Amino acid sequence: MAKEYNHKGYIHSTESFGTVDGPGVRFVVFFQGCPMRCLYCHNPDTWKTGEGKEMTAEEILEAYKKNEVFYKNGGITATGGEPLMQLDFLTELFQKAKKQGIHTCLDTSGIMYRKERQEKFVQLFKVLDLVLLDFKHSNETGHKNLTGLGQKHVLEFARALEEKKIPMIARHVVVPGITDDKTHLQNLGKLLAGFRNLKGLEVLPYHTMGKVKYDKLGLSYPLEQVENMDGEKAKEARNVILRAFQKERQNLILDKPAGNR
Repeated sequence: MAKEYNHKGYIHSTESFGTVDGPGVRFVVFFQGCPMRCLYCHNPDTWKTGEGKEMTAEEILEAYKKNEVFYKNGGITATGGEPLMQLDFLTELFQKAKKQGIHTCLDTSGIMYRKERQEKFVQLFKVLDLVLLDFKHSNETGHKNLTGLGQKHVLEFARALEEKKIPMIARHVVVPGITDDKTHLQNLGKLLAGFRNLKGLEVLPYHTMGKVKYDKLGLSYPLEQVENMDGEKAKEARNVILRAFQKERQNLILDKPAGNR
């Protein structure tokens, strides 16, 4: 019999009727703590670790049950901050959710993945139904300039998901002057084409709604001079990514040995 754990997680907040963090209507749990400092981050209040409300998995699932009737085609989503910073608690939460037949979705940057902790991640993978993976940039340099950290562990995480055949939806924020360059978008499409578990692509337009939080926290806003990205331009960016994706995917199929087709 599997050992029962009773970890406590540091939770920033919860949202009862999330509609943009996975399929259907979802109960969204915002985990506290994040190692990255993305220039466009709109949740700087989730950065610090060891803050937020301490909650057990049972307490979160009790809150879920209050509106369970609305989650028939949805489920529970862990986001942040970065949920993988609290891997043990996240795993316990999803294990207990799955026992109740709840669809589990993880919204993550993948930055905390480490091969040497593979055994722990395998336990999480067993109870993961879907991952929304945030691809910040198409290359190492751009990723580091944008987030403060390299891209290596993100790609390792994506490959681990592919190996375990866990469905993945790629997310990408298009920021004017930073991630809207055509070459970058094409390279991102080529990168994504290599993942056979990719089930969707969400291209999100940059917005400045998080600026008020920086002001309240006494922080300077990194993209002070950058304006909101027009929704139509974000759609155009998505089309650029998809065209490159489709072309690269076709090339991969053609390059594959006949015996493996």
